[in-house]
Amino acid sequence: MNENFQNVHIIAIGGAVMSSLAIALQNKGLKITGSDDKIYDPSLSALKSNKLLPGSEGWDESNITEDLDAVIVGMHAKADNPELIKAQNLGLKILSYPEFIRSQSENKQRIVIAGSHGKTTITSMIVHVLQYWNKPCDYLLGAKIKGLDNTIQLSDAPVIVIEGDEYLSSPIDPSPKFLKYDHHIALISGTEWDHINVFPTMESYVEQFEKLADSSPKAGSLIYCEDDRMAVLIGSKERDDVKAIPYKAPKYTVKDGQFLLHGNIPLKVFGKHNMQNLEGARKVLDLIGITDEQFYEAIPSYEGAEKRNNLVKANDSTALYSDFAHAPSKLKATIHAVKELHPNRKLTACFELHTFSSLNKDFLPHYENKMAKADEAIVYYNPSTLASKNNDMTLTEHELQSFFGRDNLLVFTDKAALQQHLTSKNWTNADLLMMSSGNFGGLDMNQLANQIID
Repeated sequence: MNENFQNVHIIAIGGAVMSSLAIALQNKGLKITGSDDKIYDPSLSALKSNKLLPGSEGWDESNITEDLDAVIVGMHAKADNPELIKAQNLGLKILSYPEFIRSQSENKQRIVIAGSHGKTTITSMIVHVLQYWNKPCDYLLGAKIKGLDNTIQLSDAPVIVIEGDEYLSSPIDPSPKFLKYDHHIALISGTEWDHINVFPTMESYVEQFEKLADSSPKAGSLIYCEDDRMAVLIGSKERDDVKAIPYKAPKYTVKDGQFLLHGNIPLKVFGKHNMQNLEGARKVLDLIGITDEQFYEAIPSYEGAEKRNNLVKANDSTALYSDFAHAPSKLKATIHAVKELHPNRKLTACFELHTFSSLNKDFLPHYENKMAKADEAIVYYNPSTLASKNNDMTLTEHELQSFFGRDNLLVFTDKAALQQHLTSKNWTNADLLMMSSGNFGGLDMNQLANQIID
């Protein structure tokens, strides 16, 4: 690691990645302080247990002193943040978190996993296989993974596997995070328009992935999913001395509610999209010395990322799954996965509109037919969330039915009414899938599972 950074302050320490970074750096012996105006669980509990929770919420210029070696600023902060302005006035070293990660991985082989979907899963699959075979690696993940204490590890390992986010690096640096890492190997799982608040057109969004591919170094490798049209257009472009490697879903079968890779390798994950993710991970691992035999021995014990295809509760005829799905492609893939797992059960799919994009009428038409495989489709949104993200917009049931291309779409704006509807149904030989990057207005998923399963 870079020994020049020993005393570091983190502005916006409460974010999922920023709190994990703070813990990782403290574990390496650095002196870490931080600030934020709002901190929620699980970051709050993690910071508190590691004695990194700020004494009070808010920004305080006195946190910024001349003896700091670096200030790391997260996207939650604004350009006029008083701590950031003071750091600028003092001439301190100011870095976004991807710039800091790059500074700590100078002598490592850097692998960046990018895409509108699947990047958390592919990154964690790679890390899982490497750890299974006791191969040292560092990593940066955007979500909690079963079996890993922290989502970031920085050590003297020769390889770092990074979940590459296309979103802006910091409030003073509008370039995508994944361009900061100077990758040797990059993977693009697919591109579907997202983050319309910063990428107002599909073209401007896809352009970021083209920049990532074009920044591949000589003798580098670019892996791309050939099941995704835009990934193929980007990945198959001729680039001097860059190895282009396509991948697609391998052969698999489904038997008794379990996915079998190549017919005989049992998996704990399910869905065609996860088969694609698995193959992408295998292609990356092949480039760094993991054989197919090693991969197929390790991957059956991979349990997946938290909040992705999460089984809340099940019995012999009913299961409740929760998933982080929010983008149109993720919504469709998750519904297809559960339906493929239990094809003879009725599926009720419930989706919460929660992100800025999903609560925007210019973007909502992209959800058309994405819930077509569900036997019953439900959309929920919290009016207060809509007001906070698009305060001049209203949504009617008819409009949402039109956007989703489904006349029988049910729409709820009240958590209690949604829960009443779900608990009043007959769940014999039926599954429930709850999809959101939010929490359905505070709906207790375990309580719901107990109500419908019991």
